[in-house]
Amino acid sequence: MFTGLIETTGIIDRLTPRGPGVELVVRCSKELVTELSLGESVAVDGACLTVTHYSGERFTVDASAETMQQTTLGERHIGQCVHLERALKLGDRLGGHWVTGHVDGIGRLRSKTPLGEAVQVWFDAPKQIAKYLVKKGSIAVDGASLTVNELDEKGFSIVIIPHTLSILSLNQKPVGSTVNLESDILGKYVEKLLSARLAPDSQPNPYDSHQSSSLNLSTLAKAGFLK
Repeated sequence: MFTGLIETTGIIDRLTPRGPGVELVVRCSKELVTELSLGESVAVDGACLTVTHYSGERFTVDASAETMQQTTLGERHIGQCVHLERALKLGDRLGGHWVTGHVDGIGRLRSKTPLGEAVQVWFDAPKQIAKYLVKKGSIAVDGASLTVNELDEKGFSIVIIPHTLSILSLNQKPVGSTVNLESDILGKYVEKLLSARLAPDSQPNPYDSHQSSSLNLSTLAKAGFLK
């Protein structure tokens, strides 16, 4: 589990095929590498990967064939910058939001517009991700926890403040670049619970005094709670 607060960035130093997957070597600060341990999880551009080796200013992770296909890591090249975050420790402050490191899909950077010292960035998002987005809600973009500023029929926008710009590599990406997207897991839980509770063939629970036969998915959709 992660928070979406990027600790630092790294550079892809080596990509080596390993069966159907790929071994990635990432170069970053020595301070981060010395804190690593074998088998721990590191989010690389938002994808949760397992450390298999570390030394000096480099650490190694393995990415499965599915990870390479379902995330932007399959498009990355040696020398490119990636966001890095170690897994959340029990007792740490949760400054971002719950991020699992399981990328839901790939989005595309649509536009960038300066807003004083900040930058407004629009992303196109797949429908299976966009349905969970709400204004002022959370979204992980390349592993970074960001706040949804606006929504339209194609995707969403965020506003990146100067401090965040100095940490993230998003502002360096040209229009048309792809990004890893992970929607807020809370929305997925709510959808799952509602779908099971309101399914037409679901059996009523005699011990549930709050169950109402007049409430269904159609009613919620008409009220604007579902898209």
